[in-house]
Amino acid sequence: MGQDSQIVKIEPPQWMMGVATVVALFLLAFLVALTRNAWKANTYIGRTNEAPHVITISGDGKVTAIPDIAVVSLGTQTEKKNVADAQAENTRSMNALRDRIKSLQIAAEDITTSQYSVYPQYDWNTGKQTLRGYQVVSQVTVKIRDFDKISPVLALVGELNLNQVGGLSFTIDDPETYRQQARLKALAQAKAKAEALAQAAGVALGRIVSFAESGSGNVPQPYYARDAYGMGGGATAVPAPVVEPGSQDITVSVTVGYELQ
Repeated sequence: MGQDSQIVKIEPPQWMMGVATVVALFLLAFLVALTRNAWKANTYIGRTNEAPHVITISGDGKVTAIPDIAVVSLGTQTEKKNVADAQAENTRSMNALRDRIKSLQIAAEDITTSQYSVYPQYDWNTGKQTLRGYQVVSQVTVKIRDFDKISPVLALVGELNLNQVGGLSFTIDDPETYRQQARLKALAQAKAKAEALAQAAGVALGRIVSFAESGSGNVPQPYYARDAYGMGGGATAVPAPVVEPGSQDITVSVTVGYELQ
């Protein structure tokens, strides 16, 4: 070979390099997908991909509780020729009501203004509308914690000539305490039913895998204070109405899923 001879390097075509790059990227993505699927399949050692056998059982629990709070709305409706006069008279009546309620040792935080409205009032005469005056309506909602004070509060309806009285209802201040008791009863019933069924089927009962709950409470029919003696009685002494709080049933229904082994 002579001194002038040279080694010639042959470069591959550009398109072949592009194809090789695409193939390499495809193989890399394929390997990543295989690795990910293998990791998912073996996340938990010894656990199969099969869904566990589950039995779903329902249970009910009920607790009867005595209400410890009474709630009633009291107020007055006043009508005058102009708004200012109607407001003034209504304010005097409501201030007297608040003072009488507080004199019964009911805390201020248990007296809430629940309505204050002003309405124009019209008369119709031979198809013509005429403004008659304005009506102001005020109400307070009273929460009574001492049931011995229910009758004296209702007696204010007649003593103060109140004409806006809502229904007296009873409630429980902390229902969650009773709801938890009902929940435990419902769970115990569901477990007993599941164990009996599992024994009959010859299988073992495993852990809880699902849980759902719903609840309700039976509220007694409200006593309407407008039916009490003394409504509109003014200053005349009248017998105070007697009411009974009764009881309320708090119920919880559960649906529990147990794994079968």
